[in-house]
Amino acid sequence: MQELQHLFPRLRSYIFYLLALYVLGWGFTPYQTVFLGLVLGTALSLYNLWVLVRRAKQFGQALDEGKRPRSVGTFARFATAALAVVITISYPNTFHIIGVVMGLMTSYLVIIIDLVVQNIRRRWEER
Repeated sequence: MQELQHLFPRLRSYIFYLLALYVLGWGFTPYQTVFLGLVLGTALSLYNLWVLVRRAKQFGQALDEGKRPRSVGTFARFATAALAVVITISYPNTFHIIGVVMGLMTSYLVIIIDLVVQNIRRRWEER
């Protein structure tokens, strides 16, 4: 659980860099709805990651204290994804649904890419 808390600041900065790229894409390309969808989905994906880290910390503390742990916030993350879809359906001329869905997956992709890069870095340092 501690590893996730130490990993979060790095993941958050990567996601902020992606958000900056998406904003540049929104401003300088004709695909404004796609990039706005990516911004919306990625922002909510970052929120979901924050919820996961916070709940994992609470889960670990409950286990350490011998209490019954609460869930890790699966319902809250599903509700956030549903909110993104409702916003997208309400404003179809502003947000692209595929961009929103791809943005919602961004934090998971960033986690996977970061783990691969860190493993490659560790193996390189062991040589």
